[in-house]
Order: sequence, then C-alpha cells, then structure tokens
Amino acid sequence: MNTYLMLTTRTDQFNQNHAAGHYEFLDRLQAEKRLKMFGPFSDATGGAYVIKAGSLEEAREIGQADPLVFSGSSELTIKEWKLK
Repeated sequence: MNTYLMLTTRTDQFNQNHAAGHYEFLDRLQAEKRLKMFGPFSDATGGAYVIKAGSLEEAREIGQADPLVFSGSSELTIKEWKLK
C-alpha cells in the first residue's frame, strides 16, 4: 500500500451542507484502516487527509467519492507521498 496526500480546496460553489457527509466519509475510511490523519486548514480554504491505497488510480477513486469533491464544493489534488 502506498501513502497519498489528499488536498481539498474550497471552490466558489462550496456548500457547508456537504461537510457532514465529508466527515462520515472520513469515518468510513478510518474504519477501513485507510485514513492516517486529517484536518482543516486554519485559513478555512480547505483541508487535507492522508490515506493508504494500492495505486494512484485507487486513491483518485476514493477521493472522488468524498461528498465535498463529488458535489463540487471542493477541488481535489492528490500526491503520492514517500514518507521517511
């Protein structure tokens, strides 16, 4: 399994109503032992989370299922992270 940094940035279409689904999504990833850490940015422009996935494509599929991303409330940037 590889480690991926999932960066979410709020769009102009950000809708706070999608936040609850986002946290349910993160809870599910944590229950699956995929989520390693997460949190919002202090400037309220988005947040980040770190997951384990078998490939970049799998990480992309996981990230696209995030209600904030799926709804267009946030954009997603994914980076494979070679932690030391």
